[in-house]
Amino acid sequence: MEALKFNSNSKLKVLDVMYWETQYQNNNIGWDLGTISPAIKMYIDNLIDKKIAVLIPGCGNTYEAEYLLEQGFTNITVIDIAPTLVSTLREKFRSNSNITILLGDFFEHKGQYNIIIEQTFFCALEPALRQKYAQKMNELLAADGILFGLLFNRQFDVGPPFGGSQEEYLSVFQKEFDILQMKLCLNSVAPRANTELFIELKKVNS
Repeated sequence: MEALKFNSNSKLKVLDVMYWETQYQNNNIGWDLGTISPAIKMYIDNLIDKKIAVLIPGCGNTYEAEYLLEQGFTNITVIDIAPTLVSTLREKFRSNSNITILLGDFFEHKGQYNIIIEQTFFCALEPALRQKYAQKMNELLAADGILFGLLFNRQFDVGPPFGGSQEEYLSVFQKEFDILQMKLCLNSVAPRANTELFIELKKVNS
């Protein structure tokens, strides 16, 4: 299943800026679908307020942001750690004032968002960072904010990507979020059919 590969030579590695920069410089982006995931597109289509603040962390080529812009959303922020990618995105969207493109570490980012979109970011992080991810997502969401997107519902021999199960994900998220949806995605792209969970998580307000 080629579309699931991050790095065909993947062994134990340090997943730092240099690692991800190298993937983009070498065009080794097997996780890239070339389009927005159908489940994410469907969710966006049901969002009414086009002025909500939206964040896409670990954004990659960010087809999600492109689609949001096409639909008239006006407050989109994307962030990634790879300089080559961010430079490409800044050039691509240079004339659009409705999107902010940031180079940096998600865990150091500050802001408040109504919606955060998860698309192959969670699975790119070392599993030891998952609880920190949940806590950071909660911090970045405004009151009653929503984290939605897709998680892999399978394991991988090596990573990234790093897989998992619904049971594991519930243990990661249940302290920080109300679980509105966490279920098998029925409209995944063909290479990922029956291997994804769709999630919709509502921030637990402190």
